[in-house]
Amino acid sequence: MGKNVALVLSSGGPRGFAYIGAIEELLSRGYNITSISGCSVGSLIGGVYAAGGLEDFKKWLYGLDNLKMLRLLDFSISKSYLMKGARLMEKFKEVVPEVRIEDMPIPYVAVAADLYTGEQVVFREGPLYEAIRASISIPSMLRPVRWNGRVLVDGGIVNTLPLDLVERTPGDILVAFDVNDIDRSSVDKFLEGKIAEDNYISIIDRCFSIANHVIARLDAEVIVPDVLVKMPLDAYTSLTDYVKGEEIAEKGRALMAEALDRYEGA
Repeated sequence: MGKNVALVLSSGGPRGFAYIGAIEELLSRGYNITSISGCSVGSLIGGVYAAGGLEDFKKWLYGLDNLKMLRLLDFSISKSYLMKGARLMEKFKEVVPEVRIEDMPIPYVAVAADLYTGEQVVFREGPLYEAIRASISIPSMLRPVRWNGRVLVDGGIVNTLPLDLVERTPGDILVAFDVNDIDRSSVDKFLEGKIAEDNYISIIDRCFSIANHVIARLDAEVIVPDVLVKMPLDAYTSLTDYVKGEEIAEKGRALMAEALDRYEGA
């Protein structure tokens, strides 16, 4: 095909590993990813790809098991967050070395949110992992990031699917992947009790996911992508799903393939 792609990746926890397979599917079909914007896990996968480290990151992720993951969790005694997140970032930097955003070969944007003002904070330059760490700061899960007089948390609360931030080039196509979709089957599972609703953590988590779903849907109504790929928010939700990187990536590859088939056949 040889078409240039402006790629937008939403927040969404472990479901975001679907972006690995999706990126590989785009490349295998001859598409050129010329810019990326991402939120939360989308900023992570988009960032390591833009830095040229997706293959190394993938090899590490696919080798992750429950014990290795447990060793990355630096739990905190704080009343406001569960984990510090320092070990995780150290591991990311070990797998894919730090780089400045402005020096990466592909234009990249990450989005975070100011916890107090509600303002969107956009990273277009500076250390890559500084941007990623701010963007993935899931409220109550990871310690918020203090940056330039602000306190930053997960960008998903203000711009889940940052279609408005990705750099565009003449003649490119806008491809977005949203892993926060709610469909009838997911609602049925919830009503059947297959989705946990028996504690306050699961309720808070679902409320946050619903907010992400609504924001992403509205984003895609304002700026309509040429290709929009969706994954249900109930597909992978638990902490243990973070060790299912390869499985989730293959789901993402299949979903991207279906979406591209529709686009190319239109």
